[in-house]
Amino acid sequence: MDDLHIKTIDMQPVLQDELIVIKPLKEDDFEGLYEVASDPEIWIQHPNKERYKRDVFIKFFQGAIKSKGAFLVTDKKTGEIIGSSRYYNLPEITDGIAIGYTFLAKHCWGNTFNRSLKKLMLDHAFNYVETVYFQIGKINIRSQKAIEKLGAEKTGQKEMLYYGEQKYLNYIYVLKKSVWGKKNKSYQKP
Repeated sequence: MDDLHIKTIDMQPVLQDELIVIKPLKEDDFEGLYEVASDPEIWIQHPNKERYKRDVFIKFFQGAIKSKGAFLVTDKKTGEIIGSSRYYNLPEITDGIAIGYTFLAKHCWGNTFNRSLKKLMLDHAFNYVETVYFQIGKINIRSQKAIEKLGAEKTGQKEMLYYGEQKYLNYIYVLKKSVWGKKNKSYQKP
């Protein structure tokens, strides 16, 4: 994380719109977030289907805290915790930032919660970088389709080592600022 672009981007801002609030994930968020994560259906298409188990989720959560780029996502109207996501960097990324490790409560699927989350994170990231990367599990079709709707293109695949877990095959997606600006008319270029 010594790259210049990582030093300039605010990795844990508080962002919000009319639907959600995302704020830096903190140690004391564990129980509330685990309550959401304990639903096995959330993890069916994720690389590690066991993350609903407390001992497995503890490792996932520790990795999130250690990343210093993780968020807690809440429903703005109710204050209910609905999931998490994060910014992160990889050694091979020199021209952008990655967004991933996203999960949302099942009742948030199929509506605008994920799009709202990605829009907030992408708009913020594109104030600092020209390219955003996504690594999505090979069998996570739902997330692949969602990210393609935002304009991201699949550019390859890579085995990714998750914190405290084994390697899993992921597809690499890339979204350029110029594409995001064209697909998302409400994006205001800085």
